[in-house]
Amino acid sequence: MKILNIKKSSFENSGYRLDAKPYLSSGNIVLDKLKHCKYELTNVFAYSDDIFYGGRDKRYYVSNHENGIPFMGSSDMLKNDLFDLKLISKKLTKNLDNYLLDTGWILISRSGTIGNTTFTNELFKGKAASEHIIRVKPKNNVFSGYLYAYLSSKFGYNLLTQGSFGAVIQHIEPDFVGNIPVPLLPDDKQEKIHKLILEGAELRVEANKYLKEAIDYFNNKYAVNGITKIFNKKVSKLNFSWAAYNNNIECDKMYLENNEDEFVVLSSMVKDCFSPPMFKHIYLDKDNGHPFLTGAELTKFNKKFYRWLSKRGVKDINDYKVKKGTLLLYKSGNTDGGILGNVFITDDILEGACLSDHVIRIFTDDLSISYWLYAFFKSESGIRLLQKTATGSMIPFITTDRLMNLLVPKPNENFENISKLIGKYLELNVQSQLKENQAIDLIEKEIDAWQ
Repeated sequence: MKILNIKKSSFENSGYRLDAKPYLSSGNIVLDKLKHCKYELTNVFAYSDDIFYGGRDKRYYVSNHENGIPFMGSSDMLKNDLFDLKLISKKLTKNLDNYLLDTGWILISRSGTIGNTTFTNELFKGKAASEHIIRVKPKNNVFSGYLYAYLSSKFGYNLLTQGSFGAVIQHIEPDFVGNIPVPLLPDDKQEKIHKLILEGAELRVEANKYLKEAIDYFNNKYAVNGITKIFNKKVSKLNFSWAAYNNNIECDKMYLENNEDEFVVLSSMVKDCFSPPMFKHIYLDKDNGHPFLTGAELTKFNKKFYRWLSKRGVKDINDYKVKKGTLLLYKSGNTDGGILGNVFITDDILEGACLSDHVIRIFTDDLSISYWLYAFFKSESGIRLLQKTATGSMIPFITTDRLMNLLVPKPNENFENISKLIGKYLELNVQSQLKENQAIDLIEKEIDAWQ
């Protein structure tokens, strides 16, 4: 039960409403908190050169990187890496410049799941984004990292998502974002927070360079060129189903064009592979439960815990916890740009967390083996091979039995280098998340202290 003491003026401002909802809405609670701000209040407009969203022209998708530009929607902007984005045509897409992003911008999802934010770095520059993403282009002489951290905090998020009377907003517009109040903390505090965000952004760029180098090794060595959608195949050569994605001929060519001695079955390289049983989701307060993430939340760069799982809903809570180096494979979805076959790896932030039963766990006895397999499964050929093992007509899914029989590259002379690249990637990626969270935490502690 929520309890709040309010003043007479609050009744007057709300039209003398007597129901609790408008007064207990998260947005109004934040606005009330800001009344106790000991600093001057400004707004997002004061920090910005422009606040806008991209064009709404018809988009034409292509499969060739030479003819297209990576394009992201509001969920894509939150992803840990931006390697698997769809491509829109450079030639056919009108007003293409209206779609393009630059560094140092703040992106805000404006419809659907609204209020999510991200700070653009070199990974975003030159990529295109949909009209469902609001761009905040900060002025050159402001602490843009501070503004981003504020909008990403629980206070900024509640102001972005809550109407003045507690109603959930279905979409937001640039003017609405521009008028959101921002406390003007002293310059030294703003600068400290700003630097943490910039340092985190730089670390993320550096981390992705290591990841890309590791993935590119497999993309070059085991290239799968294009996608053949219509093809002939002998019945005797068909896999376990007639579905096209189960008989991907590009994957067949990859095996045929390389020495068969280069591959081994996955089961020979891993200790165990399992997916825990379905369970009843019982959530508790933070201090009493175990941190829990869904499969979709695994895709995000900054993995924050919003749910805390009770051990009462499961047979053994340890089946749902993951250890560092464990490979995590999302086992269900569609085979055309969906999350099916996406692979993640447990880092220092994820270690000890509970994950959904939709996530297959792959254990090895050696972190280096985990890193090698992770780099391969992140490559285009690895993703295609994983999707090739899926079964089911309505919602394809991957079984552990078929997964364990998959042929994967065995370690070679590049094994040590690939393992080092992934290890460095994970180290810097964790540091990047910690920097961002430290900045946001400084703002939340500051505002929480106001009475």
